[in-house]
Amino acid sequence: MARILLTGAAGGIGTRLRKLLKPVYPDLRLSDITKPAELHPDETFLAADLARIDEVEKIVDGIDGIIHLGGISGEAPWEGILQSNIIGCYNLFEAARRKSVQRVVFASSNHAVGFYPRHHHIGVDVTVRPDSRYGVSKAFGEALGSLYADKHGLRVLCLRIGNFGDKPLDKRRLSIWVKPEDLVQLIR
Repeated sequence: MARILLTGAAGGIGTRLRKLLKPVYPDLRLSDITKPAELHPDETFLAADLARIDEVEKIVDGIDGIIHLGGISGEAPWEGILQSNIIGCYNLFEAARRKSVQRVVFASSNHAVGFYPRHHHIGVDVTVRPDSRYGVSKAFGEALGSLYADKHGLRVLCLRIGNFGDKPLDKRRLSIWVKPEDLVQLIR
């Protein structure tokens, strides 16, 4: 049975996904900088600051795969993005390499390509055009995932998440919408 680590377990997407992932991955380990609300007795939680490599190596030890949702999930001052999304992402991929993790699913964002015009249809192979510091951090994570896949053989899947929820918020966001159950299917 695969032992899976879910970072960002206390966040909006992590909170929703952990309930949907538990039947798929019974040995699901949860991590975040703060303890998730409504943690169930059968859930295993390990607090960690992704910007601290020693803490990241502890939560990655003995793990087969990682679903990386951790970090700041929107535009913020650079120092916070640097610590959480840049250094934290590097630490996670490096700990995965050191601990021989087989697979990492990286939660990227539509903000990695957010400066393309709205009417412009884009494919998965377009050049990144981040629309914010947050978008830059997601483009960095995608590039880092590519490096670790090519150089170290880590299996990496980068998912550009846009609007996440049971229904799209409005017609405009329908094109970037992903339903929680569909995201679980992509992760599997």
